[in-house]
Amino acid sequence: MNLVTGATGILGSHVLLWLMQQGKPVVAGRQKSSDISKVKKLFACYNSEHLFEKISWKEVDVRDPFSIEEALEGVQHVYHCAGFVSFNSKDRDKLFAINEGGTFNVVNACLQKKITALCHASSIASINNTDYAATLDENVFWKRNGRESGYALSKYNAEREVWRGIEEGLNAVIVNPGVILSPGFWDQSSSKLFKRCYEGNAFYTGGMAGYVSARDTAAIMIELTEKRHYANRYILIEGNYSFRDILNMISEGLGKSKPSIEAGKFLLNAGRMFDFLRSKITGKEQVLTGAIIDSAFNKQLYSNQKIRDTLGWQFTPVSAEIKSICVQIRKELEKSA
Repeated sequence: MNLVTGATGILGSHVLLWLMQQGKPVVAGRQKSSDISKVKKLFACYNSEHLFEKISWKEVDVRDPFSIEEALEGVQHVYHCAGFVSFNSKDRDKLFAINEGGTFNVVNACLQKKITALCHASSIASINNTDYAATLDENVFWKRNGRESGYALSKYNAEREVWRGIEEGLNAVIVNPGVILSPGFWDQSSSKLFKRCYEGNAFYTGGMAGYVSARDTAAIMIELTEKRHYANRYILIEGNYSFRDILNMISEGLGKSKPSIEAGKFLLNAGRMFDFLRSKITGKEQVLTGAIIDSAFNKQLYSNQKIRDTLGWQFTPVSAEIKSICVQIRKELEKSA
């Protein structure tokens, strides 16, 4: 039996789908307030609506150790995909409670229940060393520079909990995916890029990031776990792309104008001040934060050599994945028209 935490999120729902497509028994962990309609929508994107009705849901809040222990009954493999993403300082406590504290609870429960293996979904954000000029790989040591986001710190601390579990005898593997590309979640995480381009976006920044499809990430997590590549972590990206290239590909796929204005730090910082005032007046969440601006100009590169050497993995090209997602969006828009 397999347990997927965070099964209503982008990555967790893909792990859930992949396991079910292979006919493997799985329990899907969700919070009471989670919206499972997004998972149904995702399954439809992959013509797997019939599998959605077979999902065995169980309420799991990683902040509650008892709910984790209850969900682990009869489970051998755990795919820990539950997490919280925010780059707003007001969410700092929640970030650490879910990402670090939740992983602490999952690791302890796995040790107590003698789970066969844990696969922990971390983030490329936890591979941090701005002094390192060469391409970053799994051997780069974390080094703080004082500008790390709360999200990055919380994911790094979560990884430390997994390594602690490994030292205590837990079979575990860690994956560090880059920006995950997925259909079906238009208002969530990286999928907001597609919505922004569809609504019209004239701006781009000079930064870069590593990108990977959700399907590849889920499949790799399962293969690493089943082939027992324990006590390792793996960067999962298809490649490094400039933000301009990514926005161009999305805009082209949606039939929209490509961004043509490069936004510098001065412009973004001015926008940040305006956004701060807007949030104070309206009470709405601040969108443009210091952490987001820093990431918009990041130019560090990441290597996927280790996972290619380990599994011989051939990643889905980012261009093909973006094109496929854009087709899904346009189909959805035609239905709602």
